[in-house]
Amino acid sequence: MKNRLEDRLQITDLMNGWIHRDLSEWDALRSLFHPDGTIEVTWFEGLFSDFVNASARMGASDLRTKHLMGSPIVTFNGNRAIVETNAIIIAENVKLNLGCNNHNRFYDLVEKRDGIWKLVHRQSVYDMGTFSFPMGLTEIDTSVAEKYPREYAALAYLLEKSGFPVKRVFATRGSELERNMKAEGQTWLNA
Repeated sequence: MKNRLEDRLQITDLMNGWIHRDLSEWDALRSLFHPDGTIEVTWFEGLFSDFVNASARMGASDLRTKHLMGSPIVTFNGNRAIVETNAIIIAENVKLNLGCNNHNRFYDLVEKRDGIWKLVHRQSVYDMGTFSFPMGLTEIDTSVAEKYPREYAALAYLLEKSGFPVKRVFATRGSELERNMKAEGQTWLNA
């Protein structure tokens, strides 16, 4: 019981470590994943080390982001765990005077190696999102926004207009993609 409590605390710290992305603390962000770790989110798919480099480029652009993380729900099986964490992605492009608030859930596969829990694979399920207008109403091209599922259309629009296009469809609440993601996660957990 005591060991599981320590594991939960370590995993909670791991999830909250996403603040390093918002603070441009790239080495600390790299430490969240195992070296072979991968990530699939709206604007990036691939090795986590490449994601950190791409995040640094994004951080130098007109696009600003903030991630508010909830408390994780953890399902253990030995030295593996599935972690689902509510998050709010707040973003804005300062030149466009346009922003968004997007509610998602990070769906993470984590593994304890050499006594340390780190991420192996991060995916996201997008629940809902809206545009925000920090300097007053700004016109948007609805034909661009309508290319994307409603649950993350505002985020995808802002990413595309900021030079970070979304190249495929991602899981949304209750979608077949979410069901498949969770089934594959359970297979990995029980392997």
